[in-house]
Amino acid sequence: MDTTADELAIRDLAARYIDAVNRRDAEAWGATWSEQGIWELLGHRVEGREAVVAFWNGAMAGFSFTFMMLGSGTLAIEGDRASGRWYLTEHLVGVDGSASMVCGMYEDRYVREQGEWRFAERRYAILRQTPAPA
Repeated sequence: MDTTADELAIRDLAARYIDAVNRRDAEAWGATWSEQGIWELLGHRVEGREAVVAFWNGAMAGFSFTFMMLGSGTLAIEGDRASGRWYLTEHLVGVDGSASMVCGMYEDRYVREQGEWRFAERRYAILRQTPAPA
């Protein structure tokens, strides 16, 4: 089975997620999630798109600047479900002026809903975090 179109669509989903983070666009960011999406971030587990977006808004309020860059990723696609792993780099400045650079990894599950791929589950892990000049 040729999954090229699905792979491109999921890669686009990951890119749209990053773009929404960098633009601080909660509506566009929320649209990347399944209605029942699950986000695990730094020991917190949040379920349901509405709750996920609310949690994201709270987390983003702690930063005066965020810049996320998507790195390499792998995907395994099976019908209307898929899984993947993405590596990324973030440059962050807190509202207190503290700055850091983060190398992280997302472990994902995706679902196709009404013809569109969305995040069913994202688990984020920090691989390395270092102070950075603001």
